[in-house]
Amino acid sequence: MFKQRTLGESIAAVGIGLHSGRKIRLVLRPAEPDTGIVFRRVDLTPPVDIPSHPLNVNDTRMATTVNIGPAAVSTIEHMMSAFNGLGIDNCIVEVNAPEIPIMDGSGASFVYLIHSAKVLEQDAPRKFVRVLKPVEVREGDKWARLEPHEGFRLSFTIDFGHPAIDATVQYADVDFSKVGYEQAVMRARTFGFVQDVEMLRALGLAQGGSLENAIVMDEFRILNPGGLRDGDEFVKHKILDAMGDLYVLGAPLIAHYTAMKSGHGLNNKLLRALIADPSSFEIVTFEDARDCPVDFWPRRTAMPNESVLEQLEA
Repeated sequence: MFKQRTLGESIAAVGIGLHSGRKIRLVLRPAEPDTGIVFRRVDLTPPVDIPSHPLNVNDTRMATTVNIGPAAVSTIEHMMSAFNGLGIDNCIVEVNAPEIPIMDGSGASFVYLIHSAKVLEQDAPRKFVRVLKPVEVREGDKWARLEPHEGFRLSFTIDFGHPAIDATVQYADVDFSKVGYEQAVMRARTFGFVQDVEMLRALGLAQGGSLENAIVMDEFRILNPGGLRDGDEFVKHKILDAMGDLYVLGAPLIAHYTAMKSGHGLNNKLLRALIADPSSFEIVTFEDARDCPVDFWPRRTAMPNESVLEQLEA
């Protein structure tokens, strides 16, 4: 049986909120099978639980935000991306603020926390959402699509019309049957523009944004002293974001996601379009773990002289 996964133990971290600029305490706790990813606002009395679900996403300005009534948690996409990439099905995410700390602006810090807590397999089958027919949403020249594919693949094209971004790779394709999350996606940081940061700060937002947690550009160039981590970091971060946005569905997708200039809002509209049409998907489990696409196997990269199948059977 291909099993669900949670954390082996609780783990805590403190980071800066991108918009509030305040220190935020984050605790990731193991959860029972079929719990899903649940955000818990422990600063509220009583604490409020907000399950990850496409219909609980009602604000996608600058980030993906989930809410139940007035209780909300924003900037969840980077952590959700790490959960998706490492195959974490069940976790209670405790936070004492209305946002997840930005950390370094990528998924790397969340991957580190998950590895530090270790991963625990649970005695329950992992549920997947297999896409059966194409589903697409559009807004002008922006679009996002899910198509049948026996695995998990993401293809993304960007077009910002900015000289620093235009000088880098504009298209990326990540096929998880061939590469792992940590190698291909994890380290790509979020990015923004000086003029936008100044405008947001005037509105009381982006108080925690800095060169330590984002790639920042003026009208012509990248301002970070170290430059980019990779030549495809901009488009890879859009894939990182998409992985987080899609994992709000509550289960991994067996599908090919393709997008042109998509963002948090369009990604959520894509999920809503999917679940609105029951004929477009099916829920599947795998009694024999070897029947599951290799894209989702816990250790995708073989060690020297060791096949992936040998790793799965170990």
